[in-house]
Amino acid sequence: MRIVAGLHRGRRLAAPDGQATRPTGERMRQALFDMLWHAPYAGREAIEGQAVLDAFAGTGALGLEALSRGAAGVSFIEQDRAALAALHANIAALKAEPACTVLAADATRPPRARAPCRLVFLDPPYAKDLVPRALAALAGAGWIAPGALVCAEVGRAEVLEAPGFAVLAEREHGAARVVVMRAG
Repeated sequence: MRIVAGLHRGRRLAAPDGQATRPTGERMRQALFDMLWHAPYAGREAIEGQAVLDAFAGTGALGLEALSRGAAGVSFIEQDRAALAALHANIAALKAEPACTVLAADATRPPRARAPCRLVFLDPPYAKDLVPRALAALAGAGWIAPGALVCAEVGRAEVLEAPGFAVLAEREHGAARVVVMRAG
């Protein structure tokens, strides 16, 4: 697994052994970032210079891709120990420590944010209805700025209800579906 584009293009990312962590693949990340880059509701300014949150971060692939493409900084929320080890290794390999904050926490019970983020990625385990719970908790803890873009990866057949968030686009990729929303 590699960073797809930007400053760190082609750099490998570590992933923990086993099936507990399901990193967002290169094709899915490329499709998502292309969608954001060219969408009338987003554009380059949706990524470049923005504070980003990568919740259920796993290896950090989404947040590190955003950083490679010009995000100002990324906060990662992850609770699995093996995933946290891979995340720290990936940040160190990119020498991105100054732009990254890693929080060993549950995204459905996050700590208070220091500042809200304009771009939010959620990639939880599928079929556990975690996206709505995380959105409510993250918004309540000050992580999601008004008008922020939220990109959630869910199982293809999963029903996603997110009160207070307007769906802007959806794309299916294999067993996954990416839903892009705007915070109200």
